[in-house]
Amino acid sequence: MRFVLIAALAVSVVGCTRWSMDHHLNNAYRAYDRGNCESVMLELSQVDRDSRARRYIQPEVSMLRGQCLERQSLFVDAAQTYQFIITQYPSSEYAYRARARLETLQQLGHFPPRGAAQVRHTAL
Repeated sequence: MRFVLIAALAVSVVGCTRWSMDHHLNNAYRAYDRGNCESVMLELSQVDRDSRARRYIQPEVSMLRGQCLERQSLFVDAAQTYQFIITQYPSSEYAYRARARLETLQQLGHFPPRGAAQVRHTAL
């Protein structure tokens, strides 16, 4: 009987964590739709804390974080976030979307194309 009680408690905790993670992710999407990137980042931090054992959620969280960084005109940070997704999760849907966002940033002139030489200006 004790084993059943412990098993039921363990299953309920796992379910609560998943519910909490989904709740924060949904809140992040709602905040993004309202244009409130500060709330998005707060909610995504909550998802990160809840999802440490569930790495499959990380590409989605990173993608939304990158989009918010773009909205805040932090283009280099957004590009680095997209590159993280591509490197860590190369076969995911989010890697495909991250490649598209990087290409868009490059076309808009917000991020240099890969392999482009960076010119450094020095004061004489």
